[in-house]
Amino acid sequence: MPTRRTVLKTGLAAAGSSAFTAAALTPTLLRRSEPATTTAAATTTAKFTTPMPIPPVLTPYSTSGGIDRYRITTQPAQAEILPGIMSDVLTYGGHFPGPVIRARSGRPVKVLHTNNTDMGTSVHLHGASVTPANDGSPMDPIEPGQSRLYTYPNNQPHASLWFHDHVHHMESEHVYRGLSGTYLLTDDIEAALPLPAGQYDIPISLRDADIDDTGRLNYTMLDFPHRTTLLANGRAYPYLQVAARKYRLRLLNNSNLRFFKLRLADGSDMIQIGSDGGLLPAPHPTDTIALSPAERADIVIDFARYPVGTQLVLENTLLNGGPADSLGQVLRFDIVRQETDPSTIPATLRTLPPLPQPTVQRTVVLSLEETGLPDAKGTINGKVYDPDRIDTKIRYGASEVWTVTNPNRFSPHNLHLHLIQFRILERNGQPPTPAESGLKDTVAVQPGETVKLQATFDTYKGTYLYHCHLLDHSAMGMMAQYKVS
Repeated sequence: MPTRRTVLKTGLAAAGSSAFTAAALTPTLLRRSEPATTTAAATTTAKFTTPMPIPPVLTPYSTSGGIDRYRITTQPAQAEILPGIMSDVLTYGGHFPGPVIRARSGRPVKVLHTNNTDMGTSVHLHGASVTPANDGSPMDPIEPGQSRLYTYPNNQPHASLWFHDHVHHMESEHVYRGLSGTYLLTDDIEAALPLPAGQYDIPISLRDADIDDTGRLNYTMLDFPHRTTLLANGRAYPYLQVAARKYRLRLLNNSNLRFFKLRLADGSDMIQIGSDGGLLPAPHPTDTIALSPAERADIVIDFARYPVGTQLVLENTLLNGGPADSLGQVLRFDIVRQETDPSTIPATLRTLPPLPQPTVQRTVVLSLEETGLPDAKGTINGKVYDPDRIDTKIRYGASEVWTVTNPNRFSPHNLHLHLIQFRILERNGQPPTPAESGLKDTVAVQPGETVKLQATFDTYKGTYLYHCHLLDHSAMGMMAQYKVS
């Protein structure tokens, strides 16, 4: 489990409230030259021998006054990541990964988070429109033994959101060890559609880990080559029994650094119906789903096309030089029964409003020093994160176009904006693909790429973050603040 000693050993100790340096962090360039290795667990774990857990949906302890109220305790626990072996993890309410909150647009949710760990925590509802006091500031932790009430007004359209730790210097390790959960927000538009629902609507959190055959979950900053065991909902290489009918699968890339490129082993189509900010305008048949860390993809797979008894593997084709036997397979779908299926996928899912005329153009440069030196830093527009500095001032109600570039030769990045959902205008001068045609809060930017996005800041005033959501990079300083006023 992370402790103050762990922080010091991994080079994440606080460097003062006004600045952060990445001393003692191993830069990506050093890791890039190392051969990818496989942990003992990745080579010895038998695949598809244990069922994939379905995260529990929380029941509010109160619904009075039109507000759903929850209590969640952040606590250490043990989880069976490898078959028959227990691992020490951090959890929300004892669940690895965390539980599901189902919310409704226009109906507020209040969550009382109690911190029963030995370190400060801060809870960020990723993709949500909330006031600064409820955004989970990295510099405003819940101290050990204390509680914090977060209020989510849900004054936004439906979206597949998630919540995770965001405390400064430790967000990377805390999320790696398990502090993440799912928040599914629906509205009348989504609820009226005949999509798969109930037990056929399943959140799946995908990630990698460095875990040995004793169950020890090892964490070292930027240690991408050794995180070669893949997990689905907290289990290594599980199976999911399904009926021969359509299922809605809400995929989240919960990794710190790993990008996924997912396909069905037989190459057949999946239907992408949504991304970070809810449903796409129209269904998108595709044989590949690409996800950078923190991105979501809402897909439908119709298992009716397979006979009962079929076993179908979800593969990952983005190995980055790693071992195919451990990184190439994620989970297996076992078609075990016939069932009637009343669900359908409409040709139109939603109508997005036209974008307003932009008032401001900005440039955002995400960069990681690729020097091979131990004090390499991550920067935005050449600056390391300073919680006492406002990097961007935005007029309330403004609609801005941000041109986001990644000048690095080797290191991929992505950009996450707190508070708002945005629209992608261009990728490398080309219109967005159907997969990126909806509302987004996180966008991948590969080395040498340029992405243009448009964001409208018309919800709340105050100070918010924008940062790379490769959490090891943001912990190295690739984070900045904007102020809406």
